[in-house]
Amino acid sequence: MEPLSKNTIKLITSLTRKKERDELNLFFAEGPKLVDDLLNTFSCSLLVATSDYIDSHKSIRADIVKEVSKEDLKKASALCAPQSVVAVFRKPNYQLDCANIANQLTLMLDTIQDPGNLGTIIRVADWFGIENILCSKETVDVYNPKVVQATMGALSRVKIHYLDLEETLIKMKNVPIFGTFLEGNNIYEEALPPTGVIIMGNEGNGISSGVGKYVNRKLYIPNFPQSRDTSESLNVAIATAITCSEFRRRINK
Repeated sequence: MEPLSKNTIKLITSLTRKKERDELNLFFAEGPKLVDDLLNTFSCSLLVATSDYIDSHKSIRADIVKEVSKEDLKKASALCAPQSVVAVFRKPNYQLDCANIANQLTLMLDTIQDPGNLGTIIRVADWFGIENILCSKETVDVYNPKVVQATMGALSRVKIHYLDLEETLIKMKNVPIFGTFLEGNNIYEEALPPTGVIIMGNEGNGISSGVGKYVNRKLYIPNFPQSRDTSESLNVAIATAITCSEFRRRINK
């Protein structure tokens, strides 16, 4: 067992910054459950782990595997409580087919900024069988370590695309475009199809005016009872979960 080199530590820790992730086309993940899930989908260039992890994984698909001590692993970890493995993956290059998107239920995120919210939304999408999420270019980077950690492995099953939302919506002819607004129609009383695009807006400002003009079906999640004073709005990840659940519930009616 050789000590973890300074260059390896420098590589992994540099990936906490978006600039380096973009330049190197890499990201990293930590923890056995998360790394195991991602190894099934993404190409792994480097895996650094303790002997316990390596011994329990007889076939690791990675270009380089390094066995290290727990003390060395801490030097490369971004977690307060480092786990038994850190892995560096190559970022995937997904191709978006708008025609195919029109035949699915798809999420569109307009400038989501909180890493925890994005990670949770990806988990929600995975749970409800949503295969693609379309993100504005201003949305937090999905390969931010906090986002990757918050996905709990769902990143391996949901494709994330960054693009110009308005340009994309222009191409979606005759597609139901849903968005949540305070002046929308009660989601529990609306007819909801099995396909379409659900737009979720920024944590503070909601759906932007530029994107909002393409929404042709405005929805509202009512509070209960409606006569009672309550929070101004729901957390966007919670609102996404409620909305996706209601769409999927109609399929089983």
